[in-house]
Amino acid sequence: MSKLNPHALTGYARRALVAAGVLALLAGCSALPQKPAPVARYDFGLQAPQAAGTALPKTSAQAPLVLAQVRASGMPEASASILYRLAYANDRELRPYTQARWAAPAEQLIQQRVRDTLAQQRAVLLDDDGATQALQLPALPAMLRLDVEEFSQVFDSTTSSRGVLRLRATLTEVSPRGEKWLGQQVFSLSQPAASADAAGGTAALAMAVGEAAQQLDAWLRQQGR
Repeated sequence: MSKLNPHALTGYARRALVAAGVLALLAGCSALPQKPAPVARYDFGLQAPQAAGTALPKTSAQAPLVLAQVRASGMPEASASILYRLAYANDRELRPYTQARWAAPAEQLIQQRVRDTLAQQRAVLLDDDGATQALQLPALPAMLRLDVEEFSQVFDSTTSSRGVLRLRATLTEVSPRGEKWLGQQVFSLSQPAASADAAGGTAALAMAVGEAAQQLDAWLRQQGR
């Protein structure tokens, strides 16, 4: 019977220890937390340039308008969350995307897009930077208040969704003694989303806001504003 070489045994043991150490190191690396995926941030994109010949002549331009800070009664206050509903499961539950957000609170994005659209036909002053100046005008300025009651991506199925916007507009006349109520209108819009994800939902919601701004402009003109 041949005897084991003690030097060979030592070599075997050394290699076994090295292999065990490598396996332990690999197992430890796999247990390390993974780097979180970056959060995608969306806005409404660039506003389409105004077509030539669509602006009103300066002699018939509408009177200046004061735009109050947009409120969002149907959303968490000052939230940049992109919200969605699963209409096929529970349409009463608003859920936020975890890996996608608006670049700013939604009401700020809505206010900027509405102001840009309305300003094509009239001077639009924000309540926090122009109301006091507007009071110096010969004619009383109108105050436009917007309340966002719904602003979410609604999934009718796992593969079909739409951007839904419900916007309440209230028009008042400003004077040093207070405000006089002039009219109110609710704008409800639904735009189909090209894809059933945050990218498709935000694009559809941006289109809904743009359409609402155009309808709002037409309504203001009907009010002589």
